[in-house]
Amino acid sequence: MRRVVITGVSMITPLGNTAELSWNAMIQGKSGTGPLTQFDPTGYNSKVAGEVKNFDPTPFFTPKELKKSDRFVQFAIACSKMAIDDSRLDIKSEDPYRIGVLVGSGIGGLRVIEEQHRVLLEKGPGRISPFLIPMLIVNMAPGQISINFGLKGPNNCVATACATGSNAIGDALKIIQRGEADVMVAGGTESCITPLGFGGFDAMKALSTHNEDPSTASRPFDKTRNGFVMAEGCGIVILEALEHAQKRNAKVYAEIVGYGMTSDANHITAPDPTGEGASRCMLACLKDAGLQPKDVDYINAHGTSTSLNDKVETLAIKRALGEDVAKRLKVSSTKSMTGHALGAGGAIEAIVCVLAIRGGVIPPTINYKVPDPDCDLNYVPNEALHQKVRVAVSNSLGFGGHNATLAFKVFEE
Repeated sequence: MRRVVITGVSMITPLGNTAELSWNAMIQGKSGTGPLTQFDPTGYNSKVAGEVKNFDPTPFFTPKELKKSDRFVQFAIACSKMAIDDSRLDIKSEDPYRIGVLVGSGIGGLRVIEEQHRVLLEKGPGRISPFLIPMLIVNMAPGQISINFGLKGPNNCVATACATGSNAIGDALKIIQRGEADVMVAGGTESCITPLGFGGFDAMKALSTHNEDPSTASRPFDKTRNGFVMAEGCGIVILEALEHAQKRNAKVYAEIVGYGMTSDANHITAPDPTGEGASRCMLACLKDAGLQPKDVDYINAHGTSTSLNDKVETLAIKRALGEDVAKRLKVSSTKSMTGHALGAGGAIEAIVCVLAIRGGVIPPTINYKVPDPDCDLNYVPNEALHQKVRVAVSNSLGFGGHNATLAFKVFEE
C-alpha cells in the first residue's frame, strides 16, 4: 500500500482567511463566533453564528466567473489555490491525469436557491438565472477546482452532512493508495448561513441560544452547552503519494495513515446513545493505520456543543480506546472557536491535527467552565497545551448516522 503525505494545507474560517491566521488564533484560544449579521435574526431563537469575515474572492476569479459561483464554491477555489501554492506543486509541470479532486459540501448552494426562489415568486420563471443549477449543485466545488487548475484525474464529491470533509479526505487517501492518482486536492466547503438554512437548524432546537455573549456560545463538553453555533468555511489539503512528494523534494507536514467510516443506523439526526457506531469507526481507522489505542496522543473531537453529541462522543472514545487510554490522552474541540462549519468541519479539523503534529501544540476547548459528569476526559480547557504529538485522530459524526475518522502521524522516512 502506497504511503500518503500532506504537503499543502489551507483554511478559511471565522478565525481567519488563511491557514496561518486560523491556526494562530486557535492556539491563542480566540473565538470566531459572534452576532449573526448576514441577515436580520429577528424571530429566530438563536442569533449567533461563526461567519467568515472580510473574504475577498476577487483575486481568485474574473468578474464574469464570480457571477457564476456561489459562496461555497468561492471558498473552495480560493482555498485550493492557497493549498496548491503552499505545497509548491507546479501544476504545469505535472501530468494532469494523475492529479484528482475530491471536495464535498454538506448542503451546497442554498444561498443561490433562496435568492432565485425569490426571483421566481416576484418576477416569474423568465427571470431565473440560467446559472442557477450549476451554481447550486454540490459537485460544482470539485468541478470548478478541476476546471480552474486543469486537473483531469479522479474527480468526485462527498455529501455526508457533518462527516463530509473527513470522508472526502479519507476517500482521496484510498484513491492514491490504490494507485489511481499521485496527488489529490481534498477537503470540504460550506456556506449556508441563510434565513432558510439557519432557520431549519433553529427549528430543530439544535442551535445555541447563548445570545447574551456570542463569543462563548459554542461550549463543547461544558455542562451549560445547549446547541451548536452554525458556521461557514473551507478546508483543503494536498495529499501526495510519498514517492511523488520525495521526487520533487516537497515539504511534508505529516503522514495520513488511517481512515474509518461506519453508520449508526439509529436516527436521522441523533447519534446512537451507546456510542457504538462512533467507537467502531475509531477502531476501524486505527486498524487501517496499523495503530493501537495507546499510540494516540490527541483526538480532535467532533465536539459540537450539543448536549447529546458531546456525551455520546465521550462515551465512544472510552469504548473504543479503553478507559485508561481515554483518560490519558488529550481531547479538544476547535468548534469552540470556529463554530460548526458542517460539511467543511471535518476538513478544517483534519488540518488542525496536521498542524498540531507539526507544531507540537494542542489547541484548547475554550468556554469550558462547568464540568459535566458525563464528559470526563481531558478536553484541554481554555488554554493550548504545548506537547509533542506523534499520532492525532479526527472524528466527524454526521446527520443520518454517518461516522468518519482520520488518523495522522509524524512523518518518518
